[in-house]
Amino acid sequence: MFDLQFTESALEDLRFLKRFEQSYILDAVERQLSAEPLTPTLNRKPLRPNDLAQWELRAGSFRVFYDVDGASRVVWIKAIGWKEHNRLVIRGKEYIL
Repeated sequence: MFDLQFTESALEDLRFLKRFEQSYILDAVERQLSAEPLTPTLNRKPLRPNDLAQWELRAGSFRVFYDVDGASRVVWIKAIGWKEHNRLVIRGKEYIL
């Protein structure tokens, strides 16, 4: 099992959302990332090199960006946002990967 850690920025991203959205995302993170965060699936994929994160988890229209430290078995949740068509929005502002 991997330990799930949220950066302060990711916690702020989460607080920006409504309670039911927060619950939905936290459930998806626990279910998808606690066991095999480095296995690509329909909802998990590695990203091209960027400044945000190495991996993306898709939970409905929401996106969770994370890095994995395999040696210490820690998943670092770095950002949480949502997609509006082809735009990624984090805390109400468009973000370009």
